[in-house]
Amino acid sequence: MSLAAMPAHVAIIMDGNGRWAKSRFLPRSMGHRQGAQSLKVAIQAAREWGIRYLSVYVFSTENWSRSQDEVTFLMGFLTDMLVSQTPELIENDVRVCVMGNRVVLSEDLQRQIASSESASAHCQSLQLNLLINYGGRDEIVQAVQQLIAQGVSASEVTESRVAAHLYTKDIPDPDMVIRTGGDIRTSNFLLWQSAYAEYFFIPTLWPDFNRAAFESVLTTYRSRERRFGGVHA
Repeated sequence: MSLAAMPAHVAIIMDGNGRWAKSRFLPRSMGHRQGAQSLKVAIQAAREWGIRYLSVYVFSTENWSRSQDEVTFLMGFLTDMLVSQTPELIENDVRVCVMGNRVVLSEDLQRQIASSESASAHCQSLQLNLLINYGGRDEIVQAVQQLIAQGVSASEVTESRVAAHLYTKDIPDPDMVIRTGGDIRTSNFLLWQSAYAEYFFIPTLWPDFNRAAFESVLTTYRSRERRFGGVHA
C-alpha cells in the first residue's frame, strides 16, 4: 500500500467478539482471544503503512456491567497479553501507552501496565494506545476537575486548556475512527478528540477484521475530502 495521504492516527472500536463466539457456539472468551489476534494483525499493518498512532477501545467504563466471569477473564487476559506480547512489540519498535482510569484495575494489571509502558518507552515506529477502563465523558469531567483544582476561572477555560488535560494531550487527534460489528454509535469513545475524525462503521465482526479489511477502509478514507467545517476551495 502506498503511504501517500495515510492517516497519522487511527482509532478503532473493536466490537463483535461476543457475537463472533456466539455464532460458533463458543464461549465469549474465545471471541476475545480471536480478537487479540486481529489486533496483532492491525498493529503490524499500521506499523508497515507508516501510521504513527493506533488507539483501540479495549475496556470501557461501562463494561464493568458485564458478567463477573467475563470481567474477571478480561482483566486476567489483558495482564497475560501484556506479559506475552510486550517483548514482541518492543522488537517491532511499538510503544505501549495505556489510557483510562487505572485506580480500580487489579494490582497485577496496574503493575504490568507500568512495566510495559516503561520497557517500550523508547520505541518510535508506532504508539499503541490501549484504552482500558476508559470513557470519553469521564475523561472530559476529569480534565475539568483538574482545571478547577488548579484555580482556573470559568473565563479562562479554553479548548486548548481542556485538551492539555486529556489522556491524549501529547498526540494528535485521530484522523479516522473505525467501528467493527455493524453498530452505528460512538459508545463514549474519544468524544472530544474525534470531533472531526472520519467515521467508518463496518459490518465485519472484530475477530474477522483482517489486513484486507483494514486496507479497504484506509482506501476509502483516502478518497474523502476533509474540510474541518470549511468549504472546498
